[in-house]
Amino acid sequence: MLTVIAEIRTRPGVHHRQAVLNEFKTLVPVVLQEEGCHGYTPMVDENTALDFQATAPDSIVVVEVWESAAHLKAHLETPHMKAFGEKTRNDVLDMHIRILKPGIA
Repeated sequence: MLTVIAEIRTRPGVHHRQAVLNEFKTLVPVVLQEEGCHGYTPMVDENTALDFQATAPDSIVVVEVWESAAHLKAHLETPHMKAFGEKTRNDVLDMHIRILKPGIA
């Protein structure tokens, strides 16, 4: 099982982040039906006022759980993911993806 942390950095301005989040509303149910997908959750910072918290107002973090790297690769090649990229390309600056496994057994 792999956990993917995908940080999507949007262009400055709340409307850019909201546009991407709006696209996720229709994308998430489709992705959750993909073979090998065990979780797919877009998340944004909660303003807690805790002094140790780092925040990024132009960022969306997607927490994903995939059965294998092959399932993740197949996910990235689906028509709905390609369409998502096209629909959000004017709102997204860049993306950083971490693929993680448990550090201890």
